[in-house]
This record gives sequence, C-alpha cells and structure tokens, in this order.
Amino acid sequence: MEFLEVIKEYVRPELLVLAVVLYFVGKGIKNSETIKDKYIPIILGIIGVVISAIYVVATSDIAGYQSVLMMIFTSIVQGILVAGLAVYANENITQLKKEE
Repeated sequence: MEFLEVIKEYVRPELLVLAVVLYFVGKGIKNSETIKDKYIPIILGIIGVVISAIYVVATSDIAGYQSVLMMIFTSIVQGILVAGLAVYANENITQLKKEE
C-alpha cells in the first residue's frame, strides 16, 4: 500500500491540513529556541489532540456516553496521527538536506 493511500485510510481528509499547520508550529517552536527539541513532538501531539477534539465535537452529535467516548477516542487518535505526520515530514525534509 502506498504511503498516501495509508494516510487517506486512517486520517480524516479534513484534518490533513492540521498536519501542515503542526509542521509550521513545530518549526516555529524550534526556531524560538525556548523549548528543547525533545519536547516538540509531545507539544505537537497535545496541540493536535486539542484541535482534533474541537473539530470532532463541532461536527458530531452527542447522543449519549458512547458517542462522547467515541469522540474522545477519535480526537486522540486523529491528533496523534496528524502530529506524527508533521514530525515525519520534518524528519524527511531534514534527512533530504543532509549531505553524505
């Protein structure tokens, strides 16, 4: 299975733009030099989960505790996936710039 097909299968298409946003947020954090690099993926994950939660709550009907639990689960999974995409993109770009 091709990489883009996998992404389309697991990440909601409307949240793919969040990966791009998180990439630039991560670059901004790195350039500010106020936070250690090792914390950037965690921060991006938290931001991804929060923004995903806002999206999921805004687009879902709350019909009971099961739907609330599903919204929480979806928010966490989608947030982690888009943060992972942002970190993955950054690593690929960094590695491509290296000269061997």
